[in-house]
Order: sequence, then C-alpha cells, then structure tokens
Amino acid sequence: MSLVFTRRLSARERKADLVLSLTAEERMRSRFPFATDDGTQLHLQLPRGTVLRDGDLLEAEADGTVLQILAKSESVLVVRANSPHELLQAAYHLGNRHVALEITPTCLRLLPDPVLQKMLNRLQLDVTLENRPFQPETGAYSHHH
Repeated sequence: MSLVFTRRLSARERKADLVLSLTAEERMRSRFPFATDDGTQLHLQLPRGTVLRDGDLLEAEADGTVLQILAKSESVLVVRANSPHELLQAAYHLGNRHVALEITPTCLRLLPDPVLQKMLNRLQLDVTLENRPFQPETGAYSHHH
C-alpha cells in the first residue's frame, strides 16, 4: 500500500503513526516517493517549494495517517571560530557563495565541499567533518507553514 501525503498539520499534539527520516536535500523534495523508517511506501505531494523541517507532521489524504519528519544524520562540515566576529566573517564568505548553511550561536554547518573547506582553513577556522542532522536556513524570502 502506498500512502499519499498532501498537507501539513499545524498542531503538534497528534501522535505520529509513521516516521520518515530525510536528509536536508530530501526535505526539499515536495513531490517524491519515499519509504518510511519501517519500510512503508509513501508519496509526498506538497506544494512546490515546500521545505520540511525536523519534527514536521504531515497527514495522508485518504485515511488521516500522520507522518512525522525527522532530520537524518549526514556528513557535514562544522565550522568553529575563536570569536563571534570570525564566525560572522565565515558566514559572510559562505553566504557570498550561496551555500546552504546552518547557523548556530557557536558554529556553522554546511555540506562537505573541498574548495570551501580550503577557504575556511585559510581563514584559520576550525573545520571538522561530523555526522549529524543538517538543518540549513531556508532563506529570507521563504516561509514555514
């Protein structure tokens, strides 16, 4: 059986029936077939441009089954600096390159890229490769429902 999910739920008090772990890139696919963590086949049919976030809930059109989205761990570069100013400079340089970037108070995260890693190393930043959920900023012109 293949379930089709077409809408987001606004309330988070409903318990999820299924869990779907997705990478950051997969969470940007609004119309795509997937298999849940337990192997259930499903299809997302969300409005184009929808970006799913960790913890989002979706409802199946046919039977009301609730699906919870989880951010799947993936390889990311983690950038740390000796000062907030250095971290802001790194964010500026990465932003100039239109890189998908997760911003936290203590670090930046981005998908692995040897050219960008070399640039960050030249700026004398601490850059490590880690396996963790990646949740980049969605941009100033997008909005989360």
